[in-house]
Amino acid sequence: MNRRATSASALAPVLASVIALTAGAALAGCSTSSGNGPELKVSGAFMPQPVGDDMAAGFLTVQNSGGDADKLTSVTSDISDDITIHETNSQKMQEVNAFDVPADGELDLERGGSHIMFMKLKQKPKQGEKVAVELRFEKSGPIKVELPVKEPTYNPMKHEH
Repeated sequence: MNRRATSASALAPVLASVIALTAGAALAGCSTSSGNGPELKVSGAFMPQPVGDDMAAGFLTVQNSGGDADKLTSVTSDISDDITIHETNSQKMQEVNAFDVPADGELDLERGGSHIMFMKLKQKPKQGEKVAVELRFEKSGPIKVELPVKEPTYNPMKHEH
């Protein structure tokens, strides 16, 4: 009986570490996978405060440090039931079914380019608030992200590599 209690108590710190790591990955906007699959992490998320009452845009970067590509297939949020993903080519915006997230690469959703479009807003987000969204992928599990609402003209500087 003591042996079992000792081994269980010896495993407690290991179990606590596993739980902390799993919780940390969820809070950091990560999708963990086994093997060589996609390993996704989201950064730089934001939504400019919309100037109108009925639509808004969202921007973020999805990094994939895994050996397999993935695809962003949809986005959901309580703020709208009509959320689509768009690309911009030659200054013309068009809806797409999915965005590629290349293996060992990234998907950049940024002003003037590909982005998330929120139509028929249920309420207008204000600067300083956060909009919760869930990103859905072809292979990886969903990732929950908060988009901080910034001033309408906000455009972060990207550093060229």
